[in-house]
Amino acid sequence: MRRDIKDLKMSFLKVARTLVSVALLPGVSLLAGAQRSPATVSPLQVAGGHLELRGKPFQIVSGELEYARIPREYWRDRLRKAHAMGLNAITAYVFWNVHEPRPSSYDFNGQNDVKEFLREAQQEGLYVILRPGPYVCAEWDLGGYPSWLLKDHSMVLRGMQPQFQEAATRWMLRLGKELAPLQADRGGPILAVQVENEYGSFGEDHAYMKWMQQLVIKAGFGGSLLYTADGADVLDKGSLPGVFAGIDFGTGDADRSIKLKSAIRPDSPTYVAEYWDGWFDHWGERHQTTDAAKQESEVRAMLHSGASVSLYMVHGGTSFGWMNGANNDHDGYQPDVSSYDYDAPLDESGRPRPKYFRMRDVIAQETHIQPIPVPVSSPMISFPAVTLTESVSLWDTLPPAVERDTPPSMEDMDQAYGYILYRRQLTGSGKADLTISDLHSYARVYLDGKLVGVMDRRLGQKSILLAVEGTHRLDILVENSGRINFKTAIRGERAGVLGAIRYGDLRLAGWKVYPLPFAPPPVKGYTTAACSGPCFSQGTFQIAYPGDTYLNTQQLGKGVIWVNGHLLGRFWNIGPSGTLYLPGVWLRKGSNTLKVLDLDGGGTGAVRGQDAAFYFEPKNETAQSLGVSN
Repeated sequence: MRRDIKDLKMSFLKVARTLVSVALLPGVSLLAGAQRSPATVSPLQVAGGHLELRGKPFQIVSGELEYARIPREYWRDRLRKAHAMGLNAITAYVFWNVHEPRPSSYDFNGQNDVKEFLREAQQEGLYVILRPGPYVCAEWDLGGYPSWLLKDHSMVLRGMQPQFQEAATRWMLRLGKELAPLQADRGGPILAVQVENEYGSFGEDHAYMKWMQQLVIKAGFGGSLLYTADGADVLDKGSLPGVFAGIDFGTGDADRSIKLKSAIRPDSPTYVAEYWDGWFDHWGERHQTTDAAKQESEVRAMLHSGASVSLYMVHGGTSFGWMNGANNDHDGYQPDVSSYDYDAPLDESGRPRPKYFRMRDVIAQETHIQPIPVPVSSPMISFPAVTLTESVSLWDTLPPAVERDTPPSMEDMDQAYGYILYRRQLTGSGKADLTISDLHSYARVYLDGKLVGVMDRRLGQKSILLAVEGTHRLDILVENSGRINFKTAIRGERAGVLGAIRYGDLRLAGWKVYPLPFAPPPVKGYTTAACSGPCFSQGTFQIAYPGDTYLNTQQLGKGVIWVNGHLLGRFWNIGPSGTLYLPGVWLRKGSNTLKVLDLDGGGTGAVRGQDAAFYFEPKNETAQSLGVSN
């Protein structure tokens, strides 16, 4: 392109960005003066080599924010900080599993009020790029699918199977009732809606993708620009003819990915649907940080070229409770920690990192739009170690048993998360291998209440050598550490014991099964007596005023923590995560209650509040560190 023509084009784009930005100023309606369009016409259109919003060139500058990872009371704070960074939109996944925890039982209230989240985005001067799935990946348990789908062992997720299609259709139509009225053609903030999610990394069934496109339209989202999002290397597999295609890539891969996309779709504008400005952590692996200077350079170049860009993430937040997912690189199993800090511009507690301000400067310089002031973050708090003064053994809190001949999965027991216990008598006269053919995900094995071994799916462990003389009570306590959320492995991601349990050559049958979802944790039976093995412990602490903090879990072993009834997430002393984020809105002035489930025992550790997250070099569990007696 001749330089004078290129300069003219860039000047035109800068003026257009400024004009469009007027609609994004606080207190100005996003749709002032706009005419309602027919439901099948999107205000955002692909116009040759660029995007147009109501006939004017428009550049998406967005970032991912996920309502389920942010306490509802903090939604507006995070949205305002996203806008203050210079963003004109957010991208937002919708998590099917939190909204339909049981078939046809829907929850769009409180923390799950996604409609209100999008309304608040609009009120804060942000458009929305909606990502309804129904598969979302997102390092979220089963990629956002509700686990009850897998109770049907023939279920084929992400495929043209009637059972799956029926469930997905029911869900998408229900979601459409909630969110379709919020499209921009009807006065709402939604400009674009994603069809499926990175399907090219999963398969290449274009009939399935076409069906998904039609389902999105049937759900009522035909008033938005539809698009797909894939890595550039698999763009052909996951995209559809005539549907706008975005690309996903990480730090250092911008030039290659954009060139590859341009070769495949030369006449289409570039939309970087996910620019990974950080990464996530797995248990037992090093904490991830990324190159902020490289990200600054790449974002500057992409914006300068006129590309639309979405940062994944602008703020990661926390996979509270049991909601973390897992990866399966090289056919392994890598469960994610509860923190989804992601090394994002806003840290896990919503406070700006240095890269936030660097990105803010880049966006302002390239868009020529002055962002709103950055909101002031409330002060963090800390408090002394909380002694866990009372405990109760998990063995003393068991619900009534369900008898099964073969060990069922959690899904078979209508259980989604937590733990599940398999119990029977075991008779032996020597040593033999106790083997679980398919364990999901982590098991501790006990004889008469004493820990005799551990099996960890991360490490490919399927058996332990067990010495048994006479008859003893065998307990296998299995933790669902998070279902895989990526690639084809999701289709077999039931939790618990999925195959046979054998002792030597003997296949063990006749089990007492105890589903242990711990929602909520036990409230009775706590004493000051010592507690060994898996135990619940509790303590109270006083604070002068509520504020965000991080609970230091270094003195604990493996388990989960509740504060004032809120399940924060998981701790594990193998690292790299040594803290759990505790939102100040879940605290109260004066007395607060902390409960801990620790598989390593109760009443011996302490937890303190500190003003920053803590990470350490990961390590392995050992028989000595666990006190294995076998």
